[in-house]
Order: sequence, then C-alpha cells, then structure tokens
Amino acid sequence: MAGGVDLVVIGANGGPDRGFGGSALAPDGARLLARVLPGMCFDVGAAGCRVTEVAPDADANAMLTAVREAAQHPGRWLVVCLVGQLAVDPRGRRLALVTGGSTADNAYRRGLAWDWVVSAMVHGGHEEALLLVDAVADRDTWAALERGGGEDGAGELLAYPRVPLWGRVGRYTPGRRGRDAVLPGGEGSFSHALTTVLRQGVPGAPAAVAPLDLQPSVAALLDGGEAPGGSGAPGARLLVPPQGGRLLMRNRAAVRGALAGLSLSEELLAVLWRESAPTEPPSA
Repeated sequence: MAGGVDLVVIGANGGPDRGFGGSALAPDGARLLARVLPGMCFDVGAAGCRVTEVAPDADANAMLTAVREAAQHPGRWLVVCLVGQLAVDPRGRRLALVTGGSTADNAYRRGLAWDWVVSAMVHGGHEEALLLVDAVADRDTWAALERGGGEDGAGELLAYPRVPLWGRVGRYTPGRRGRDAVLPGGEGSFSHALTTVLRQGVPGAPAAVAPLDLQPSVAALLDGGEAPGGSGAPGARLLVPPQGGRLLMRNRAAVRGALAGLSLSEELLAVLWRESAPTEPPSA
C-alpha cells in the first residue's frame, strides 16, 4: 500500500488502580478514532488506509511493536493515536502511557514510553507523520509538564516535539469532579470532539481541509469550549497541529452543501452520500 496512510490506534486502560482512573474511557476513544478516521483522508479513502487497533489491555511491548511495524511500511502518512493517562519518571524528564496492571510504583517503567513511540515514527518509511494525543496527567506528571525544564524536562516533549502533535492533555485528580475530570474518550475529550467534527464537517470550508483548519471546530467542543491555539480550560493543554503538511481530511459539510445545490437523481445522491460517509462496523 505504498502511498497510503498507516493508522495505529492505542487506547490503554490502566486497570483498576484508583490512581489510573483517567484511562477508564480510553478504549472508547480509541474505538471512535479507529471507526471514523479511516476513509476521512481526502485522497486515499478507506481503501488506502491500513488500520492497526491495539487491544486496551496490551502491554507496552505489543503497543510499541504495532507502531514500529506500521512505521516500516512505505507510505505518505503515519498517524499514531495515544489515548489514556500519562505517567512521568521520578526525575520528571520522560513520559509514558500507562498500561494495564500498573501500580503507582511501576507505572512509568511498564508503560509505553513517549520517546520510543516518537523515535519509531521519526525513523519510519513515511513521508510525513502525525501523533494524535488524547490524554490526562496526574498531579506529579502535570507538574513536570508545566515546569518544562529545557532539554531535560518532560514539558519539552510537548513544547518542541520531534513529530507534529494534535490533541489535548488534561489534568486529572483521582476522585475529583469538575472541569479537570474530562476523561480521554469521554464527552469533551479530544477523540470525542475530533470524531464529531469529522462526522459533521465544517460548514463553509472547502471539501478538503487540513488538521489546522479543523482545529477551531474541534477546540470549541473540548471541555465546553476552549480558545483555539490557547492553553485551554484550567488544567488543560491544547496541542495545535502545525501549519503546512499534506494530510487533508474530507469535509462532509462541503459534500452535503454541493449535493444540495445539484439536481441529481435519488439513486446518484444515495451513492454519493454513501461514499462520503465513514465506514461503520457491521452490527453483531
């Protein structure tokens, strides 16, 4: 599938530990992304998108293997989605996605290291790459991200990324309800907002739109509405996609607007609408 898009979706459930409740809905967010993103790439469609959906209870080795195998394919775009809760090492320098069965003492060591994922993407065979992030961070991890710390700080991984980022990282306090209680995969999360915008489209925008063109509409749905390009709601950090790049997404609102202005047969309208709709899995 040279020239196509490789999509790897990872929604990691950290397990029953109360401290990792921020990942409880991560599998839901991953399923949304895996269902909607294929077929939304403007020039390749579902037929040109190879999808790898990693099991929510997989260990870090299985997750990293999925990323590495996808990265080895020659293609135009490698898109990796990380959904779940982030942990930081004791020095506050490195991040990891919390994986199933983790405890407070080993969450970073057994988690999927952020720099492993990025390294696999950077050294892959694709022309361009994009890392989608829908995550939360506990108190210590959030503090490390806020400190920045120059080249040695975890915050630099988000401020000066080696691959383009798009998404949201929110603060998570176990047991606390409020604006920082938005969970990855739930209402107000990045994965939920992005899939909603892709399904509905952006009225007035062209038929093909870049991630940056979608960002204002996505940001408006995040946690009740956040300023595009800003830090977001208190305890939330938006990762805004860069300008440029050749990844273009289908704008379904433009398709509907074009069809509304044409005099076409009902049969042809049905075919065009079906072609523009995301692929839904067969019912059980």
